[in-house]
Parts: sequence; structure tokens; C-alpha cells
Amino acid sequence: MLWRSYKAITFLKRSKPLNYISLCRHVSKITVHKPVEKIRNIGISAHIDSGKTTLTERLLYYTGRIEEMHEVRGKDRVGAKMDSMELERQRGITIQSAATYVQWNGVNINIIDTPGHVDFTVEVERALRVLDGAILVLCSVGGVQSQTMTVVRQMARYNVPCLTFINKLDRMGGNPFRVTEQVRSKLNMPCALVQLPIGLESNFTAVVDIIRKKAIYFEGECGDIIREDEPPADMASDIEKYRKKLIETLVDADEAMADLYLAEKPISVEDIRNAIRRSCLKRKFTPVFLGSALKNKGVHPLLDAINDYLPNPSEVENYAFENEDSDSARKILMDPARNDSKPFVCLAFKLEAGRFGQVTYLRIYQGKIKKGEYIYNARTGKRHKATRLVRMHSDEMEDIEEAYAGDIIATFGVDCASGDSFVTDKNLKITMEPMYVPDPVVSMSIKPKDQKNTDNFSKAINRFTKEDPTFRVHFDTESRETIVSGMGELHLEIYSQRMEREYNTPVVLGKPKVAFRESLIADCDFDFLHKKQSGGAGQYGGVIGKMRPLPPEKNTKVIFTDATMGTNIPRQFIPCIEKGFRMMCEKGALTGHKVSGVEFVLMDGSHHIVDSNEISFMSAAWGAVRQVFEYGQWHILEPIMLVEVTVPSDYQGAVITQLTKRSGVVISMGSDSLWAQVVAEVPLNNMFGYTSELRSSTQGRGEFTMEYARYAPAAADVQNELIEQYQQSQDPQQKKKKN
Repeated sequence: MLWRSYKAITFLKRSKPLNYISLCRHVSKITVHKPVEKIRNIGISAHIDSGKTTLTERLLYYTGRIEEMHEVRGKDRVGAKMDSMELERQRGITIQSAATYVQWNGVNINIIDTPGHVDFTVEVERALRVLDGAILVLCSVGGVQSQTMTVVRQMARYNVPCLTFINKLDRMGGNPFRVTEQVRSKLNMPCALVQLPIGLESNFTAVVDIIRKKAIYFEGECGDIIREDEPPADMASDIEKYRKKLIETLVDADEAMADLYLAEKPISVEDIRNAIRRSCLKRKFTPVFLGSALKNKGVHPLLDAINDYLPNPSEVENYAFENEDSDSARKILMDPARNDSKPFVCLAFKLEAGRFGQVTYLRIYQGKIKKGEYIYNARTGKRHKATRLVRMHSDEMEDIEEAYAGDIIATFGVDCASGDSFVTDKNLKITMEPMYVPDPVVSMSIKPKDQKNTDNFSKAINRFTKEDPTFRVHFDTESRETIVSGMGELHLEIYSQRMEREYNTPVVLGKPKVAFRESLIADCDFDFLHKKQSGGAGQYGGVIGKMRPLPPEKNTKVIFTDATMGTNIPRQFIPCIEKGFRMMCEKGALTGHKVSGVEFVLMDGSHHIVDSNEISFMSAAWGAVRQVFEYGQWHILEPIMLVEVTVPSDYQGAVITQLTKRSGVVISMGSDSLWAQVVAEVPLNNMFGYTSELRSSTQGRGEFTMEYARYAPAAADVQNELIEQYQQSQDPQQKKKKN
């Protein structure tokens, strides 16, 4: 029956495209559990404002998932389907990743649309952690930008193969050939065009498939009538030129293609397609597609490419750790076969508050789960009942009875944290490989405007910290303020607005605070004996060693090294010394910021057979670090941001002057007749207020993005100012203690 449906779809696709879309719309709403080979899990990732959400909207429409297309900043006030949050539609940006699924030519495609702004990078991080493939969207004008590089690093971290889609060819200044060259040089990704544009900017009308040498036209009001024809005669030489480039690039990436090429055998269309798939799966090559999502061009071939070139779950190796907390821990490979032969294992990669309670997004890696079945949290051991299983379509849900390996689903009422693993066998201690969570770089004080809203304020804080691992909260006992930390000013501003909208709790944000760090300049020895006797059993513990600075590439870490020999310090007390050292690193002596970029090397010590205990050696570690605070040479580290500014070419000089005044170091510059790009490294502490300065100096046409690059020593005047402020804040505290 299913085969007949798809046969009918294929016939209608060839004969009556509009009926084909209608039938697609009907079939796409039927949940069918396909074999694993007919599953694709993909993400849409890119720099901000490259057209990710617009592209996703077209993917949904052409697969029949939605009835109408809407724009991100639509005049009809509807907005794109995947931007379900009112704040997203108002600002015209994606804040939360959103999941959906479609069907295309008999293949189920699970899609996650991710934010482009660096402040919401954790949404991209956890999406790529559970996806098998991705589409990297690039603007034909902006090309490779700062967040593009971040996204590509994230893909490499999780070994995710991708297709590249150069969008916005209808824009003035669009140049896909320049962007393709940037992908090779800036991203170091072997790539080649598989399509050529017919016209550019306002003359962009269609694309040429250089593999098949066919022109593809997208006709009709919504671009849903596909017409293939012979390419224009004046493009014949370009088609041969770029087809040759494609084959030569594949020869370097794929052995089978190299054998055909060296043997001078004829290379067919299928040979090229198979080579693209093999090399794409190994991340040795990425095909480059062209189009304009806003003008409804180039999306259909991209859908075909998802099916043809990106992996299904059985072609991706996913690992878990068994008995991770014990000495017998081992790494095991997940089995994606869709049957009951293997135990159920899944990962909770995203939490979200929904109308019916907490929504937990799950990626299933092995086995299957049925509605009403009990699952166990591998971290806590708690049992939960999967009372409801759903497939997500942005903010809508479709109930399902069961799900299999390779599926991305959601459930309700499961108390867990982002990154927890679940199993159905309570005796199975399996934990999926964790996701990377970056540290926050900006902090602000926060409090509700009206103290009557304290309860709602607490609920909002608890919910957001649970959903977003990069949004952190702590109470500063000295200033007696609640401090929130995040990835940027926009990140914290969005959460403050959500508290007002969703919890009716207006809040006041204080001045942004930068996450400075304190670190050693040179090695410093310590020799501390903690000895206390007050009748009865006393305390006795001695530690000898040194603290030394770590190299710049590790200056955000704190390392403890046990270099002791013999029995002067019993082995059971070593963890206590480490704990004491790490506790002291929470607050430095210069400014009260955390200590990082140091290594505590324990070489020797002493103990007493009666008086030595855990608190003795913990206190000894405290005293040793205090010794280093007093006698060591310390300095302050500050976060350095990679800032990319895009402005009209006339303002390039003004931008360089602005960044230089903010202690920025210009790394690269590029410009054409219309736009200029300036990339610089600037201390985060100097970037506050730059948004308004850039807008006013460029008549509102300039924009910039920034992302964390590294920690580096702060300027001498900045260090002196921070130390002076800290000492002044400590004086009143000291006076209070004396009184």
C-alpha cells in the first residue's frame, strides 16, 4: 500500500506538480516507521542572518508539511513556522532550536533549525551532538563569517558531514564563486560546486546541475513547478570547466574515483554521485549547492541531495560508556538496527517548558521504546514512565505509540538534566558521550522590580538554568546580589524579556561584569603544615610542592598533579588535598575572581598517625594556596573576543579607528565595491556599548558579531583598576567584621 502511494506521488510529480504538492501534504502527516536506511537526521546551521529559517520554511512547504510559507519578519504577523516564540518573531532571529520532520521521496527527514547568533551557541552544540548530517548555509554576499567558523568547528567536534548551500544569490553583490573559494581557504574544507547559477543578483533565474548537465527552473508563484531543460548555449564552456574541477576534487577525496580517473575510464553520472556520497560521509568533501530560499529557487535539488549524500543513522558510529564510574569502564558501539535485539538507549539533549509540563527531547541510539514503558535515568537511577511519546513540529506535537533507533522524539514528565542518558533496563549502566558546554563570559546582577514577584522570579530562574547549561546563576554573598552569567549581553537580555513575558515578572539587570581570571606568572613553591591541638584528637597535615602556570592554550583550566612518592601522605588523603586546592581556586586574592591556568603539583608532605584526617589535609591545601597568593607573582586574565564587523565600504576606516580605540588588534580586512569586513581581536571588557556606536557611525547599516576566542593577560591599567576596586569593596567588609 505504501509503495503504491509513493508510486502515485512519483507519477503526479512528473505530470501535475500542484497535485503532487497536495498529495505530499497528505502523506507527510502520516507517521510511518521506516527502515533505518530511510531516515535522515539533519540540522540547518549558519552565521546569523544567512537565511536558515527561511530555508527551513521552504523545506517544510515543498515537502507538504505546511500549507503556506511565511517570512521571518512577515507583514502578515504570522512569522516562520520554526520561530514559534513571540520574541523570535518580533526580533526576527532564532533564539531556540526547533525540531520538525518531513518526508521526501519516501525518506523521513528529521530537521532541527538552530540559531545563528553566538549568544545561543549551546543550541547549535546540542543539536549537532545528536544529528547525523547538516546543511551549512552561507550568504552569497557575506560569505564565510565568524559564526560560520564556529559552526564548522562544532561539526568537526562531533564528526558531522555536511552539504553547503550558498543562499541569497538574488542579492546585490552575490558571488558564489568567491564564497566557494572562501570555504576552501578559510574553513579548510575540500569542496566544489555541483551547480552553476543562471544569472546573478536580480537576474538570477535558475541553476544548472553540472553533474547531469541540465538546467533546473523553478516556476509558479511559489517555485513549486520544476522544469528541466538544456542549459544555455553560452554556458557550455563553464559547465565543462567546473565539472572538471568537481571530478578533480573528488579524485583527491575518493579512491574509487581516483582509480577511474587514472585509468582514463569514462566517468558516468552515477560514478560522480557515488563518489560524492562516499567522500561526504567521510568528511573529505562537501558539495556546494546554490539558490535563493526567499525567491523559492534551489530548494528541491537540496532536498534530493539530503537523501542522496547525507548519512542514515546506520552509517554513523555512536558510542556510549558502560560502567563509567568504575574501574571496568569500557566504550561500546551503539547498534542502530530497528529491532528488539539490543537494549534501549537514548540521550536527552534538550529540555523545554511546554503547555503540558517539561518537554524532554530524546535521540534514540539503540533499541525501541513504547508508550507507557518505564525508563531509567542512567545518572540518577530514577524511574520514569513515558506516558506520552510525540514527534515535534516546532510548537506542535503528534502522538506516536512507539519509536525506534534513529528517531528524534519528545516525552513529558521526565525529571532530568540536559545530557542525561536513559535506558529501559535498570541494571544497565550506560552513558552516552557528553556534549561540549562552553563557559559563560558575561555576568550581570539581576533582581525583580517588585518584590511581590519573587516566587515567579525563582521559578523562571530554575526553569531557564535547567533548560540552558550556559545560563548560570549564583548568589554573591559580599554584594548580596543574584548574579546571572551567559554568553553575551543579548543572551541575558533575552532571558530578562522572557521573564517579563512568560512569568509577568519585570526584572532589573545591573551593569555587565566580565569573567576575569587570576593566574600565576611564574612557578612558586609552597611548604605548609597545618597543626591544631585543642584537647583530644587534633589536626595534623603537611603539604610540600609548587604551583606553576599553564601554557596559554590551557589558561582556562585548573590541574592537580600528584607527584608524591612513598607514604608520607597516605593515599586516602590525596583527594582531600585536591578538593581543598580547587575550593581555593574559586576566589583569587587580587580581585576575587576565579583562579585558572595553574597547576598544583604535590611533591611531599607529612602526616600523624592519630591526628591526621580529611579536614587536616584540606586545611593544609588551603594554607598552601594562601602561601602562593602571598608570595607568588600573579596577574589578571581577561576574555578576548573575535569580532567581525560588516559595514558599507565607505565606513571601513571609521570602524578600524573604533576598534583600535577599544584596544583591538585587526587580524584581517576585506572589501569589495559595496561592503567591507573587518576582523579583530578585542577585549570583551571594551566591547560594551559598541552596538550603539557602530549604528550611529554607519547610519544604522553596520553590524557585527563576536565570539569568545581565548583568555589573555589584561592591560596594566585594567589590572590596577580591578585590584583597586576590589580593595575598596573589601574595606567596608573588614570594618564590619572589626565592629
